Parts: sequence; structure tokens; C-alpha cells
Amino acid sequence: QVTLAESGGGVVQAGGSLRLSCAPSRRNFGYYAFAWFRQAPGSEREFVAGISRSGGRTRYADSVKDRFTISRDSGDNTVALQMNNLKVEDTAVYYCAGRLGSGTEVFDSTRYYTDWGQGTQVTVSS
Repeated sequence: QVTLAESGGGVVQAGGSLRLSCAPSRRNFGYYAFAWFRQAPGSEREFVAGISRSGGRTRYADSVKDRFTISRDSGDNTVALQMNNLKVEDTAVYYCAGRLGSGTEVFDSTRYYTDWGQGTQVTVSS
């Protein structure tokens, strides 16, 4: 099991950008697939973007496609979510999730993930 620490949340105006970062605590970063989920008040936690263990495959929720980009950096063992053209409806707590994975599979449901961060708040104002 790894501990995941998110950073980079904040308040931004609609149309702006934020970059979230997730830093796993252990050196088995290379064996893990990762994803970002988000949860708005009164709503269920939903998938935002995922990346395979190899980094060669990604998947996005339709609501963020072409605006968000997930990436992983094996040099500093981090997973990032670049969020551009933010909308008010993107406001939520964003969570980083990880699990042991195969090389190319991307997991898009909370039930597949074993490790979670504490979350970071993203607020988009109009």
C-alpha cells in the first residue's frame, strides 16, 4: 500500500487553469496505475482521468475531455492533472487514487483502487 499526497488545489476563475500533483510515498510507483476522481457536495465520487502503469494509455470522463490532461513522471514519481478552461461545474474535492496495475490497463471506477489521497479542493468561480 502507498500513501498518496495531493497538492495544487485552489480557487480560480472560470476559464483559468490549475495543475494538481500526486506524490506516492513509496518507490513502487512504477508498478501502479493511477487516476483522479472528484466529488462535489451531495454527489458521488466520479472518475475524471486515469493513466496506465506504463503511462502509455489514458482515459478521460467526457466532461473533461480536451480540457484536462493526466500524466506521470517516473523521474520525480508524481502523477499530475493539468486542468485548463475550468468551468464552475468542475468545482469539487479532487482525489488521487492508485492500485497495482498491468502495463496498459486503465481503471475508471472507485472499486478498482486500493490507495487514496486525502483530497484537494478545487473551486472555480464565475
